[in-house]
Amino acid sequence: MELNELPQMDPRALKATSVKAEDEHANSVEPQALKITAASSNPKMFTLPWHKPLATWPQELLANLPRGISRHVVRFVHVGDEVYAMKEITRQVAEREYEILRRLQKLELPTVTPIAVVTGRHDKNGEPLEAILVTRHLRFSLPYRALFARNLQHDTAERLIDALAVLLVRLHLAGFYWGDVSLSNVLFLRDADAFSAFLVDAETGDLQVQLTDGQREYDIDLARTNIIGELMDLASGRLLPSDVDEIEVGNRLVDRYHSLWSALTDTDKFGPDEMWKIEQRVNKLNELGFDVDELEMKTAEDGKRVLVRPRVVDAGYANRKLLRLTGLDVQENQARRLLNDLDAYRASTWRDGEDLEIVATDWMREVYEPTVRMIPPEYRTQIEPAQFFHEVLDHRWFLAEKAGHDVPMGEAVTSYIDNVLPNYKLDKKALDELNAEADAGVIDDEYTYNADDGYNPDDDPDAAVWASR
Repeated sequence: MELNELPQMDPRALKATSVKAEDEHANSVEPQALKITAASSNPKMFTLPWHKPLATWPQELLANLPRGISRHVVRFVHVGDEVYAMKEITRQVAEREYEILRRLQKLELPTVTPIAVVTGRHDKNGEPLEAILVTRHLRFSLPYRALFARNLQHDTAERLIDALAVLLVRLHLAGFYWGDVSLSNVLFLRDADAFSAFLVDAETGDLQVQLTDGQREYDIDLARTNIIGELMDLASGRLLPSDVDEIEVGNRLVDRYHSLWSALTDTDKFGPDEMWKIEQRVNKLNELGFDVDELEMKTAEDGKRVLVRPRVVDAGYANRKLLRLTGLDVQENQARRLLNDLDAYRASTWRDGEDLEIVATDWMREVYEPTVRMIPPEYRTQIEPAQFFHEVLDHRWFLAEKAGHDVPMGEAVTSYIDNVLPNYKLDKKALDELNAEADAGVIDDEYTYNADDGYNPDDDPDAAVWASR
């Protein structure tokens, strides 16, 4: 069934793109001339060497950033003032992934931003080349292997899993069946003391009106299996702390997913004298970072209880509040931390009765902006300003506890830059090793897309919608 035959589908997704991908097994004629379908007006796109295989593009075009393991050739390329990720794949798969990413972007889901799909490529001898999918490099993000190549906290694996669980729930709520959930198909951004996860690979995905329980459970089970394997691979390379139990971490994803899904979708039953619990339920969802748009309430058949089910809009409760007050667009946990510091500033300046928007303007001018301006130039591509501010606050608390008295913000920033910030740098040797491992995962596409992933929809009575596409 085509998406345009589904009136229930969010209209933002239906009108996301003019690209309509063909079935990957269709024997349609390949374009004879270069064609670039782009969601960006960057004119530099047309000056790139599309007539060359991506693996042979000149070094002066490439950005030396850590790449994740992929089955395809991937490169980061300077295009004017932007850095784009280029992935060389078959035309049908490139068009399909571009189409899906465009739809997910219109639904405001956490994915990389699709920029273009380039087809009709030929070398100078007229021989056809594979298509290229172009996405915008997600600034400050890292693949999971690059995170473990640094000196991180011992609970890094658990925090990555928590971020992946949130991402998976958000995608499933929107009707997205992933089909290949793994750490390798995600990019991670530091988000205060946690991480935020972004979908980076949607080759196997499918956007529907609503997923069945069978589809969701298959995604979860596959995620658990893949994660355990990826962590075991890290352990074999001595990148994983010895006290991390890979199976336990894989099980954590399943537990965190089900817990969050239940919190967001369960129907509560309240007595007539317990209606205060409705506000408690909404507050709990806000604490999880989700906004509630509507509450569906109806009386149970016995007439003695009220059934309440929230309609969740999306994550980003704190983010939207901070954006309204300050114009800062940051990750959810970063937003919470900045809002807490704003509240502390308001209390310390005896301005509790003053309009919060006015206080926020002064906090930005007197506290936040002077702090983030102190980020050394060589680190401005390594750490987000909001993350820098959060970590300076943590470091200031640590220094104050050690000294037994409050520490000035300027002193805390200087100490943080000298003693903590250098941990963010990934040396050239480690970067080269990571990218060599990424290239080692590239295989022939011919053997990729027809691979049997072990899932037979005929054995899953809940998978009829997915199997009919």
